[in-house]
Amino acid sequence: MQSNPSGRVRHRKRPSETDATKANGAQMLVDDQNKYKKMRIRTLSSVWMIGGFVLIIYMGHLYIWAMVVVIQFFMTKELFNLLRKVNEDRQLPGFRILNWFFFFTAMLFTYGRFLSRQLVNTVTSDKLLYRTVSGLIKYQMFICYLLYIIGFVWFILSLKKKMYKYQFGQYAWTHMILLLVFAQTSFTVANIYEGIFWFLLPASLIVINDIAAYFFGFFFGRTPLIKLSPKKTWEGFIGASVATILSAFLLANLMGSFPWLTCPRKDLSTGWLHCDPGPMFKPDYYSLPQWFPFWKDVEILPVQWHALALGLFASIIAPFGGFFASGFKRAFKFKDFGDSIPGHGGITDRMDCQMVMAVFAYIYHQSFIMQQDLSVDMILDQILRSLTYEEQHILYTQLGSVLRERLVGQP
Repeated sequence: MQSNPSGRVRHRKRPSETDATKANGAQMLVDDQNKYKKMRIRTLSSVWMIGGFVLIIYMGHLYIWAMVVVIQFFMTKELFNLLRKVNEDRQLPGFRILNWFFFFTAMLFTYGRFLSRQLVNTVTSDKLLYRTVSGLIKYQMFICYLLYIIGFVWFILSLKKKMYKYQFGQYAWTHMILLLVFAQTSFTVANIYEGIFWFLLPASLIVINDIAAYFFGFFFGRTPLIKLSPKKTWEGFIGASVATILSAFLLANLMGSFPWLTCPRKDLSTGWLHCDPGPMFKPDYYSLPQWFPFWKDVEILPVQWHALALGLFASIIAPFGGFFASGFKRAFKFKDFGDSIPGHGGITDRMDCQMVMAVFAYIYHQSFIMQQDLSVDMILDQILRSLTYEEQHILYTQLGSVLRERLVGQP
């Protein structure tokens, strides 16, 4: 309150309720516009990613594997940079190279185990190359362990006074990345060569669940789901779960009709595949009750029932991979793992649930789908992986002698 020459008292004008309401409404309108702008950016990025993904699937197994390797590389790069301190790195020349040395050692170990049969089958036409590859596969575990020991000794020799805490922290962080990221995503490659179906269906379900959760939460979300992710809602979670499980059942039928997706790949070539689909992909016929007006019989692939299990896991358990990532980001106070994908963050932000799903799909396939009894392919795989070329030749000769003796002894 101040006096003026005229003797009148001036009062500061207070905003009316109407003005406040208008201001709040304007702010809500601005927020609404930002909300829809972010949705448009996110949708456009998703369309580009899905289009590129479909193209790579069409190109074949080898290109899908290459895509996984590229994703692993960028995820590892993002995670290496999270806890990196530039000042400390400047005092440790070559220390960052050590982290990548462990990364490529882990890559050699993992893919050497998963793809040894395909690699051997690819080089069988060249005798010298076949012997070299067979020898490398036989001693692959020892070679990888030797490389790891080299890295371990390298790390010890690189320890520098007053830098111990930072160096041991980076050493532990590197191993955590290899365990939680690299090891899990590598199961994806094993699924690819069992049949693209076992890679494509689980990956698609995660994408569907993520998109459905976003749109159900965007339009209907009211009830917060978990404190780690304030934007997640129960409405989005439940709506996405229903959409994912239904999609799993329908997509399994669609994908299961293409040999290109269901046939396992036994080498590293890229040609089209044709094979006996096996009982999982041959339809069973079910008669419907009479009160169904349009259908009397329905065809269901046995694999569709297994797809329901994958859909249930993708909708209920896999999102916890995202919650884990959210908790990790909150612990270290950063928003995203990177900014390489507009509207989505980094590569790691898109792969958190995929990693969990890939491991489950592999274990589920090995436990409930893959034949556990010995087969010709399994025996042949062990022979190619465990025996040298000379030992295989001896086995071939002896087996031929046994078969000839049995044929002579038959009446």
